[in-house]
Amino acid sequence: ELKKGKLFKSDSYEVTIIKKDDIYEMIKSYLNELITNLGLEVKFEIKNKDDYKIIKMYSNNNQILIGKNGQTLKALEVLVRQKILLETNCQLRVILDVENYKEIRDKKIIRLAKQTAKDVAKTKTKAILENMTSYDRRLIHNALTDFKGVTTHSEGEEPKRHIVIEPE
Repeated sequence: ELKKGKLFKSDSYEVTIIKKDDIYEMIKSYLNELITNLGLEVKFEIKNKDDYKIIKMYSNNNQILIGKNGQTLKALEVLVRQKILLETNCQLRVILDVENYKEIRDKKIIRLAKQTAKDVAKTKTKAILENMTSYDRRLIHNALTDFKGVTTHSEGEEPKRHIVIEPE
């Protein structure tokens, strides 16, 4: 039952405020500990990208941090997101990159998608791309949004979800 003039039952409230910059410092510290325990040295650089941050890592052995097909890097991202959730009880979009691995990979995926879209528009034959992550599918959908002569959509169930590029 609410009393007149009072929105809540108690007169005192506890609020915890965490600055995003503090979270990024926590992430750097956490990653530094993880990577140092792997026997590697690492330096960090934080870059702004739209509504999120990219944490670039520079190591004395980048291949170990990247892993086969970027799997170690993906695993580190999962660990970081879980750490943020556990420590702050909020979700924050953070992308990890080693040197420019992800940036270069993203450009290759987009270039392949655009070339495939050109072929589809020219031959009027649909193309089914390989299974990929939601991140990679979003990259392709965004890259081909305004591409004349083709449409894209995703098919299948995770982890076998893929993009289909069709002629308009």
